[in-house]
Amino acid sequence: MKFDIIGYWSEIKLEIVREYAQVYSQILTSNHLHHVYIDAFAGAGLHLSKAKGELVPGSPLNALSIRPPFKEFHLIDLDSAKAEQLRGLTAGQNNVHIYEENCNDVLLKTVFPQVKFAQYRRGLCLLDPYGLHLDWSVIQAAGQMRSIEIFLNFPVADMNRNVLWHDSAAVDLQQAQRMTAFWGDETWKQAAYETSGNLFGWEEKQSNDVIAAAFRERLKKAAGFQHVPEPIPMRNTKGAIVYYLFFASPKPVAAKIVTDIFEKYRNKGTV
Repeated sequence: MKFDIIGYWSEIKLEIVREYAQVYSQILTSNHLHHVYIDAFAGAGLHLSKAKGELVPGSPLNALSIRPPFKEFHLIDLDSAKAEQLRGLTAGQNNVHIYEENCNDVLLKTVFPQVKFAQYRRGLCLLDPYGLHLDWSVIQAAGQMRSIEIFLNFPVADMNRNVLWHDSAAVDLQQAQRMTAFWGDETWKQAAYETSGNLFGWEEKQSNDVIAAAFRERLKKAAGFQHVPEPIPMRNTKGAIVYYLFFASPKPVAAKIVTDIFEKYRNKGTV
């Protein structure tokens, strides 16, 4: 198995999710709610740390180590080798369900319907795509269910590389369509470009922070999440933002907890 090599920013993300998952499981267990962990891009369960040169547990193994434990685990990856590796790592654990499918399909058709609010079920869902591989319909469904909280990778590096160019007319149509599928409609164009600041109506590309702020508003107003803290920018060794890590929840206490966690890690590795 060739494991993915991850940078320190990915290790920070894993620690953030693990830290909140620990608190989440404690709270849900004390309230006698059936809570599940969902990982839409689960990977192989282990990663090779670029900084340490050794294997480190990925998000599924971190979630499996939480005590008190989640009641169920739904792990999804389209890569057959990674899915098979996950099966080996979780063999004999009947509450672990592994799907070798496109997460955009299996989440809506199979997984989310098992986490209904009226049935006293709750879910913590990690949506950590490698790029623009996630459909808005998944995000919106989670927001409207009121039973699911999400961590979301907002892949601004992929966006900047393939879509958010200074000359928007030069962008490939298929790349623009990928952005629309992720964003949910074409309002990303209004968020990404401004024309009122100059005399000639030329497009001026907005900063990463401005675009992320616009998406934060979409999570609240269009997806229906009531509480969306300011995301944490995840930076590479040169200080460039690779992606923003968002959290969204129907619960104010959850947002408060994650805000505190984000602040603890916000400047790690940048000073």
